Amino acid sequence: MPSKNSIKQYLENSYYHIYNRGVEKRVIFENDEDYKVFLSYLKIYLDPPQSIEARTVSVNNNLYKTVRRPLNNYYGEIELVTYCLMPNHFHLLIWQNKNPKSIEYFMRSLCTKYSQYFNKKYQRIGYLFQGTYKAVLIKDDSQLLHLTRYIHLNPTKETPLQKAYSSYADYLGKRSTSWVKPRRILGYFKTAQKAGLKDLFSYQSFVEDYQMDSAEVLGNLKIEE
Repeated sequence: MPSKNSIKQYLENSYYHIYNRGVEKRVIFENDEDYKVFLSYLKIYLDPPQSIEARTVSVNNNLYKTVRRPLNNYYGEIELVTYCLMPNHFHLLIWQNKNPKSIEYFMRSLCTKYSQYFNKKYQRIGYLFQGTYKAVLIKDDSQLLHLTRYIHLNPTKETPLQKAYSSYADYLGKRSTSWVKPRRILGYFKTAQKAGLKDLFSYQSFVEDYQMDSAEVLGNLKIEE
């Protein structure tokens, strides 16, 4: 029987929770460099494509102009709304605009590229991730908002939320990352940051002060234990 959320049927103009962990729950981000490399791939795939200049190479005393094959790019097809990277897993909340296959192609590119990097760096072979990634369609606004809260609260208590490898700092206006699109979520709230202890209408208050456990709302949207 297929594992939960492994069978995927994508729809246009829809939100999806995408997640995966290391095979046998192993660590997939050993240090800061690994996190930053994964983020650099997100930038390459989600920012507007960059033009690649031709270079001249010499072969048998003959000069040729060559252009490196650019990596795939999914700008305009999908948007990354929320993310969090943890030592042995990751969460992505993605809005798919057009081609129902865009998420599939994007995740194949991302996971393959990072696996190649990781295996080469640590001199290992074999699969890095625990099977194919999982994808869940978000059905309503309540699920959508609580999923962003769940993702942003993933870091442990020892890690300040705003300093984690996540999009939370972008949501609070502490950082501006071109390939992260928090506006879709912030539009539901009066402000991003809370103005005081009794502020109930900011996104920050929703994440940090709301009493309900978002896991109760999400059901099968959570990563499997």
